[in-house]
Amino acid sequence: MLNETTTATEADFAIENFTVSDAELPEFKDLKFENINELHIDHPGANDAEYRTRRDYIAQCAKSFRETGEITDVDYNAREQRVWRYVAEELEELQQKYASPFYLRAKKDLGITTDRIPQLSEMNRRLKELTGFRLAPIEGLVETRGFLSWLSYRVMLCTQYIRHHSHPAYTPEPDIVHEAIGHIPMFTNPNFADFSQFIGHGARIATDEQLEQLGRLYWFTVEFGLVEHEGDIKAYGAGLLSSFGELEHAFSDKVERRPFNLEQVINHEYTYSDMQPVLYVIPSYAELKEITKKYIESF
Repeated sequence: MLNETTTATEADFAIENFTVSDAELPEFKDLKFENINELHIDHPGANDAEYRTRRDYIAQCAKSFRETGEITDVDYNAREQRVWRYVAEELEELQQKYASPFYLRAKKDLGITTDRIPQLSEMNRRLKELTGFRLAPIEGLVETRGFLSWLSYRVMLCTQYIRHHSHPAYTPEPDIVHEAIGHIPMFTNPNFADFSQFIGHGARIATDEQLEQLGRLYWFTVEFGLVEHEGDIKAYGAGLLSSFGELEHAFSDKVERRPFNLEQVINHEYTYSDMQPVLYVIPSYAELKEITKKYIESF
């Protein structure tokens, strides 16, 4: 969901306000977007008129959230459900082997199964109960500062459409598989939720250079993070957990797994389209939270 930058705004509540009320949320209608109705030519569904129409319809359901504040459930069709089942079932075995035990429990707590596509409204209710995090449907890519800044309010912006059926193992854009299987379970962890909020605080006050560094921190943790667990290494990053290719690659001999070092991470250039040759291993979610808090306080 990361893209270009815009002007920063000052944070207007304490950095350790972990119980953001509905009254403290900005207006969702103020969000800025790319041209979300056009798919890039390399998208598997770019030349499929039926898929484009369906994707635009689901995106429109998400757009209505900015006007009503209510999540619209999507009545996913049989083909969309088949895509979900294929990807979820393929990932299940790999996740049992490589995923963080916390993540595996969280999926069950949220009711995320291989059987059907979960609704954002269901997961949103449970998240608010557990860590005060919210989910807000969004119809496409949001510029970097805008996307990360919403984490400051304990809000994760999520797409609801699903990848094209011709390439169920691949999507060039975030979809409900990436959101629900990758991102959402980790927000049930209080330390990870607080860490994510610190990222959001930073995005709201960062210079453009600091924002680029935050983007790298997000990439090597939220998207492609590894964590120590009882003498082993497990995956917690959404980009790993929602892709069988990335997940297998992360634990192959083609990847250098380094101990987490903030200075290295925020200066580590990466390429979106390539398999990552270097990944970073955090000692714990609590330590990541504290390191990030000190980093944001230095802005």
